[in-house]
Amino acid sequence: MNLTQQIINGLVLGHAYALVAIGWTLLLGVARLVNFGHGQMYMVGAFVTWWAVAKAGVPYALAVPIAMGVGAVFGLIMQRVMLKATFEQNLVSIMIMTLGFGYVMHGAAALVFGSTGQILETSLSLYEVNMGDLWFTGQDAAIVIAAIALFVALKWVLDGTRIGRLVRMVAEDPKLAQLAGVNVRRVYYGVFAFEGAAVAFAAGMVAPRTPILTSMGFEEVIMTFVVVVFGGIGSVKGSYFAGVALGLFTALFGALVSPAYTTAAAFLVLIALLVLRPGGLTSGAAGAH
Repeated sequence: MNLTQQIINGLVLGHAYALVAIGWTLLLGVARLVNFGHGQMYMVGAFVTWWAVAKAGVPYALAVPIAMGVGAVFGLIMQRVMLKATFEQNLVSIMIMTLGFGYVMHGAAALVFGSTGQILETSLSLYEVNMGDLWFTGQDAAIVIAAIALFVALKWVLDGTRIGRLVRMVAEDPKLAQLAGVNVRRVYYGVFAFEGAAVAFAAGMVAPRTPILTSMGFEEVIMTFVVVVFGGIGSVKGSYFAGVALGLFTALFGALVSPAYTTAAAFLVLIALLVLRPGGLTSGAAGAH
C-alpha cells in the first residue's frame, strides 16, 4: 500500500464529504432541522449537471450553476411546504415530509433520467497530475480548492456580515428574533435555498469522480449525518475538519482493512466520540459558528 497516495485519496474524499455536508450544517445550526431528502437533492444535482453537459451541450463551468439554481428551487419548494412545521419545530412531521420529498425526487429522477448509471467527464477529470507513484486529477484539486473557498466564505458571512448576524439570531432564538423585527420566514427560506444550492454545487463537483445513479443519495445522507454530528451540530469549522478526518479514515481503513466495513467503522468511531465528547469535535458549538 502506498500510504502517501492513500492520504491524498483521503484528503480529496474528505473535502468531498465536507462539501456535501455544508448545507446541512447550516440548516441544523439555524433552523435546528434535518433534511432526510438531502441525499436525493445531491443525486438530482449530479444528474442535472450531467444532463446539462452531455445532453444540452452546456460547458461544465455553466452546468454547475444551473444545477445550483435547480437545487435552490427544490430547497425553496421544500421549505414552502414545511413552513408551518418549521415554525412549530415539529420534528416528526419534518422528518416524514423530507423523507417523502426524497422518495418523490428519487422516483422523478428515475422517470426523467432513467435507472441506468451515467458517467460525467470533464476536462478537469481527464487531466491527470503524476508525481512518481502519486497521482490525482484536476477534478480532485478543484474539489479541495472549492471546499476550502466555500467554508472560508461561509465562515466570513456568518461571523462578519449583517446577514450572518441575522442568521445567528434566528439560530439562538427564532421567536425572540421575530420580536426584534427579524423576518424569520425569509431567513428560513434563505437557509433552505442555500442548502439546495450548496448540495447541488457539491454534486456538480464530485459527480465526475463517481458513477451517477438514482440510488446514490443514501450513502451521501449517511456520511453527511456522520460529518455534521462528528463536527458539532451547526459548526461550520467543525464540519470542515470532521469531513476531512472522515475522508482520511475511510481511505486508510479501506486500504488497510476492507472498504466493505468503512461505514460501520465510521459509526463506531462516531459513537465513541459522542460518549467521550457529546458535543462533537467542537464541544459547546450550539449554533452556526
